Amino acid sequence: MTQTPAEIAATYFEAWKAKDFDTLVSILDDDATFRGPLGTAASGAECVAGLKGMSQIVTDIDIAHVFVDGPNVLTWFDLHTSIAPPAATANWQRIENGKITEITVTFDPRDIIAAG
Repeated sequence: MTQTPAEIAATYFEAWKAKDFDTLVSILDDDATFRGPLGTAASGAECVAGLKGMSQIVTDIDIAHVFVDGPNVLTWFDLHTSIAPPAATANWQRIENGKITEITVTFDPRDIIAAG
């Protein structure tokens, strides 16, 4: 049975928290793109590489709410890191044919940049 966009988005966050990069690879489209305040990615492999990098400092992802509109999932969460105070974060994903095809993230990166 095909997972819903909400289930795929939940799997993304669970896998990222668990550092389960094989699962992340399985739900990202080969051509998935990422745009955020700390970087961009033009393929699923680049997205996973970015998540691996961020996982070095991420200590928790505290999800407050998930909004679903068809293939679009917006997750509002606090991004906890080992180097900066929690950052309120919005993560928008577009999910097509059971795979994440686009991720756009926004948060105030100043504390993370200052700590780096």
